[in-house]
Amino acid sequence: MTSIGVRPKAGPSPSPRRSRSVWHAVANGAVLVWLALTVVAALVRHELPVPQWLLVHLFLLGAVTNAIVTWTEHFASALLRVPPPPDWWPVTRLAALNAGIVAVLCGVAEGFPWVAVGGAAAVVGVVAAHIAVLALRGRGALAGRFAHVVAWYLWAGAALIVGGTLGGLMASGHVPSGWHERLHAAHAQVNLLGWIGFAVLGTLFTLWPTVLRTRMVDGAGRIARWSLRFAVPGLGLAVAGLLADLRWIVAAGLLVYAGAAALALVPFVRTLRQRRPHTPASWMLAAATTWFAVALLADASRQSLTGLLPLVLVGFVGQTLLGALTFLLPVVLGGGPAALKANATLIERAWPVRVAAINLAVPLLVLPVPAWADRAGWIAVLAALAAFVLLAVATILRTHRPSPAVAGITAGVLLTALAVGVTASGGDSSSQTVAASGTRVVEVSLSGMRIRPGTIEAAPGTRLVLRVTNKDAMRHDLRLASGQATPMLDAGESATLTVPSVVGVIDGWCTVPGHRAAGMTMQIKPAGASPSASPSMDHQAMGSGQLDLSAHPSPGWKPYDAVLKPAPGGREHRVELRAADGVLEVAPGVRQAMWTFGGSVPGPVLRGRVGDVFVITLVNDAGMGHGIDFHASTLAPDVPMRTIGPGERLTYRFTAEHAGAWLYHCSTMPMLQHIANGMYGAVVIDPPDLPRVDREYVLVQGELYLGAPGSVGQVARMREGRPDGWMFNGTAAGYDHAPLVARAGDRVRVWVVDAGPSDGTAFHIVGAQFDTVYKEGAYRLRRDDPGGAQILDLAPGQGGFVETVVPESGHYPFVDHDMRHAETGAHGILNVTD
Repeated sequence: MTSIGVRPKAGPSPSPRRSRSVWHAVANGAVLVWLALTVVAALVRHELPVPQWLLVHLFLLGAVTNAIVTWTEHFASALLRVPPPPDWWPVTRLAALNAGIVAVLCGVAEGFPWVAVGGAAAVVGVVAAHIAVLALRGRGALAGRFAHVVAWYLWAGAALIVGGTLGGLMASGHVPSGWHERLHAAHAQVNLLGWIGFAVLGTLFTLWPTVLRTRMVDGAGRIARWSLRFAVPGLGLAVAGLLADLRWIVAAGLLVYAGAAALALVPFVRTLRQRRPHTPASWMLAAATTWFAVALLADASRQSLTGLLPLVLVGFVGQTLLGALTFLLPVVLGGGPAALKANATLIERAWPVRVAAINLAVPLLVLPVPAWADRAGWIAVLAALAAFVLLAVATILRTHRPSPAVAGITAGVLLTALAVGVTASGGDSSSQTVAASGTRVVEVSLSGMRIRPGTIEAAPGTRLVLRVTNKDAMRHDLRLASGQATPMLDAGESATLTVPSVVGVIDGWCTVPGHRAAGMTMQIKPAGASPSASPSMDHQAMGSGQLDLSAHPSPGWKPYDAVLKPAPGGREHRVELRAADGVLEVAPGVRQAMWTFGGSVPGPVLRGRVGDVFVITLVNDAGMGHGIDFHASTLAPDVPMRTIGPGERLTYRFTAEHAGAWLYHCSTMPMLQHIANGMYGAVVIDPPDLPRVDREYVLVQGELYLGAPGSVGQVARMREGRPDGWMFNGTAAGYDHAPLVARAGDRVRVWVVDAGPSDGTAFHIVGAQFDTVYKEGAYRLRRDDPGGAQILDLAPGQGGFVETVVPESGHYPFVDHDMRHAETGAHGILNVTD
């Protein structure tokens, strides 16, 4: 069997071996600390604004780089049969490397570019010294049988030197905006495919047969040398093409690299044919290598890692790291065969569940799936990673108990780095004002026709570094009135802008035609300065202005239940409605004082059949007079529709003479204000022989006027017909954040009532056609008719329903096809699953 210096010898270990086991406990303890910080950062990301770059660098720069440096030295010493380096070298290297990593994270997060540059220089310097030591110590052994493995390590280090240098240039803030994306793409490719890819491919030549407990296949050394001769120039060509922005050169380089990697994996496959995976480590390494091959094919076809990060980081890099440590840690910790067996048993606990969780999660993280499925995937990955960290720490502590002082200092330094990164990272709320002084980095996001944060307030003279990320599906950019501008950014791409000194109000906007007018604007202003005339994205509760419909709803917000329940049994329906004032969420993050029936907008939906009797008791719990008008009733309005004062009640009795979708609303003057402030609802009277359907929903469309109810400004906008937004069931874009649901092949019926008070609706479901249309008490189209329909058009106060069969899974937007209304809130999603 091929040995790579990880097989234990029977009997007591000599003192030097115990010293090396202590070193491995310390070095791999650092890897586990970085992995734990990655888990913590990911878990708090929903509560704190942890940027993606911090998560990626905690994992890759922190955990993975430490692991590669530690284990490439171990494997090189074992394979070349040279003595370990002097004790001072690995300790010094570990300290310098992690100090550099902390400096990079703190410097970028806190906006101190030269700290970040110094940290990048330290990391590059440590890796350069590391590969120089490998080359010098192995000079006399490089002609040996395993020299090819060390050659992969040397080129991996060279790749990190290039990637780290590019990262340092970006961190300096002095890169022209037109070059930032080129450097970023090259930085990602050379680090993932070079530093990590070369190190993994080189190690697999010997680690894979060792893990499978079989011999190395013939010709592996020759294949390793030839594949490296193509992989290095292939990666170099791809990086040069990215820097030159020549996509055909990038494609050629990645194809060469992919071919070289395929050749390098020939021994892997041949070994696999000799012996199948049968241990936790072998299964993880096999799965990781499979994901690596998938990632290479996708990368070569797209010339971009955008959208592939979960596949690369979780499927390939993460699984490789966990698989290797699962096999190696019990071995290098020493203690003899009994300790090896006990340690292996401990670290391998529940491994089938963890491996299954990771590999089932990878497709969920890469493919277009519902948000809940994506969250489930990340939860599975984080749970598996956290379990591994706990088991690995327990395995180390079972054999070695580190000094509390050393452990405390190490964890304290790394946790400080995480805390600094988290607290210095700006959130992306559109209503957030970012205070700054000195030099600060602010995370800016472009999505949903908004720039977040909408206002950055900084002390005069502050140097601002804006890290701009396009989180939308369409292209955006950011241009500042002071002259700085990003390139046009595709989905997921980022760029950096630097404002040397904040001395006055600076407007920013997206230059894509129409986007500025749609609300993609921002402001940078000195602290204490009054806002300029440019529109601000700050949006206060009960204020007025443009709504940020893509913002997250407030914690605890629940959508109005749009499911239309069947008509209750019996022919008489007694209902109590209470008129009440309340503060409701009328748009994501925007709360507004509203006048309501039953505490909701719209009020409760009533349903019955033709001939049913409704006995409604209206109780006025509000501070002003209210009444009620049921369009489903036929009666003299004098008594039942009268206004009652606070604390009073009335009974409204009517018989449903006709089928239809009917509006009810407050009958008190000025009726415009009472309806526009939320006092409306729907009554559904089923047409005779109404067939059953798979899904049945009701949507009441209304206009939204922000501001104190009855205020001069609000009433003026009502009279002029200038709403701040349009709502389905009381919340603008509410069903974007809480979609309605159906299954492929379901027949869906949607009842629609237009409450106005001023504008009609043109209800439409994108991607669907209506085969049934019922409007104002009559069928306009039936299922058996040869034609179809696309719109249910309703004037204020009218109602009806449409039916459609959703053909396949996907996201079907439903809108008011008057795009002024749709783009300001009359919009939702019907989420159809298989």
